[in-house]
Amino acid sequence: MAIVVNLDVMMARRKMKMKELAEAVGVSTTNLSLLKNGHVRGIRFATLEAICRVLECQPADILEYKEDKE
Repeated sequence: MAIVVNLDVMMARRKMKMKELAEAVGVSTTNLSLLKNGHVRGIRFATLEAICRVLECQPADILEYKEDKE
């Protein structure tokens, strides 16, 4: 996958648990877990905005592009 989700890194830096972030953002822990593990095909900008607001970070702190090596 070319897009890497570093949500777990930001959560660790902020010492925030999955349940806390899910409640603050307004999404289920299941959906947040799927995002954290890179098992989603997209994310709404409103959700990304809420995550960035709660974690006090930028989208680039959460999403990273890496070229696929063939």
